[in-house]
Amino acid sequence: MIGKHFILSASAVALTLAGCADAPSEPATAESESPQDEFWEALSSHCGNAYAGSLVSDDEADADFADADMVMHVRECSDNRIAIPFHVKTGDEWDRSRTWLITRSDTGLRLKHDHRHKDGERDAVTMYGGDTAQEGTARAQDFPIDAESIALFQQEGLTASVTNVWSVEVDPVEARDGIFAYQLRRTVAGGAPEPRFFRVEFDVTNAVDAPPSAWGHE
Repeated sequence: MIGKHFILSASAVALTLAGCADAPSEPATAESESPQDEFWEALSSHCGNAYAGSLVSDDEADADFADADMVMHVRECSDNRIAIPFHVKTGDEWDRSRTWLITRSDTGLRLKHDHRHKDGERDAVTMYGGDTAQEGTARAQDFPIDAESIALFQQEGLTASVTNVWSVEVDPVEARDGIFAYQLRRTVAGGAPEPRFFRVEFDVTNAVDAPPSAWGHE
């Protein structure tokens, strides 16, 4: 009886295993997007739109920006590059010299500042910025200064800027109370001789008319 029971049990196990082998496998779970992919999608959702904003920080160095009209324009978008001109009106004149360039790199995302003169010529201090060192979040990415920019600032005597960290925050186009923010920060703890904080915010729930092209990008 014991032998017969063992044989039946073994047969049952074999049938069970055979059934498992014949059962269809579960579909593989798709790999979730990274925070940087989600950030890129959120920023890209604004492509073609322009938004008004203002200075929200209060460093004395930015007194000329305190009451200035500001418009950012998500003007160019591709799979690997987003160009965002930043227009500032001080007095009666619009300064269209600045364009923020965010691109994909081999290790993450990169922010560069394209500065031009009114005739389109590049400024002596241009194409500086940094690369992401961490994943960040779907809403915010930090860009610590890169070695190329440190060398440029040192060459131009801008040694206070060699510890810069830039940040960009963005909510997707459908978000309630959404903003786009650009920020520069340096701290004494990070090696700066004195702290520096610059931040502008834009209301991305209310698009405005697109401005003219930034200088040098006509």
